[in-house]
Amino acid sequence: MRSKRVSAATAVMAAGILAVFGTPASAQPAAAAKPTGIYAGMGNCPLSSPVLADPGNQQVGCVISVTRGGSVTIGSTTVALTQPITLQFGVYWPASGPTVEFPDGTVANVFSTVPSADGKTLTSSPLQVPIPGLANFLPGVTSAFAQVELAGPITEFIPLATGEPAPVFRLPIKLHLFNALFGLRCYIGSNSSPIVLGPTTGTTSPPPPNVPITGDAGVIDLASDPNGFGAFVVSFSGATLVDNSVRVPVANGCGIGGSLDWVINTVFGLPAAAGRNTVVFSQTDTSLAVDSSLGDLKQAIAASAH
Repeated sequence: MRSKRVSAATAVMAAGILAVFGTPASAQPAAAAKPTGIYAGMGNCPLSSPVLADPGNQQVGCVISVTRGGSVTIGSTTVALTQPITLQFGVYWPASGPTVEFPDGTVANVFSTVPSADGKTLTSSPLQVPIPGLANFLPGVTSAFAQVELAGPITEFIPLATGEPAPVFRLPIKLHLFNALFGLRCYIGSNSSPIVLGPTTGTTSPPPPNVPITGDAGVIDLASDPNGFGAFVVSFSGATLVDNSVRVPVANGCGIGGSLDWVINTVFGLPAAAGRNTVVFSQTDTSLAVDSSLGDLKQAIAASAH
């Protein structure tokens, strides 16, 4: 079988070693140094995690991914993704770890993930959401704002599922709704009943009435560590990830004691069965730094910091 497996010599990405420059006592402390070059954006990689330090790991690494476009469609309501959504986390693959075989016979590693060192594995900004059937003349009152939040751990990360029908990862999220009437704890989805995305750069196979759509792996590049360490970085620029098999659960916590949950469920048609919703992440840039040695990865990232 041909293999898409990232080799054991793979390397890097890390983002956790922040060097602090000394300053006079009377001056403001200098900002911590941040990884640059091929490791840019990896400053919150959980390099100190005991999970990554497990000697049974054959590959360890760091991921930074930023999506700058796309849309979320729930039933007949579509919201454009006009603000960046950033994912950052660590990954590991033990010896004899799980793999997936694709229809063309190639094989790729399935990585486990570790949350970002600062706890901000997913960050995003609120997006304005029109309320179906209501003219929007007062944002936040006649419309709502929705913020994408993580609802559980990212699982089944397959970075080399490029152009394949398999999801690149499983991403559980919930939508935090803000409106003058909804209160502060109004969500679509929850930690116990999340919206689970399985976006792919390949072609989907959704239940009807949705029809198959195809993503784009973007431009793929490989870069060796510029300072001679064993790590290397795989980057995917301008990718489009799609999922139109996603199920969207009901609202919860909207209004006093959830008294307005039914309003959200009614206007958005929740729960919305798989085949009636679509998520598109476009203009997505992702970098994966991997190495066979956590110590080597740490040194590679530290050497890039300025």
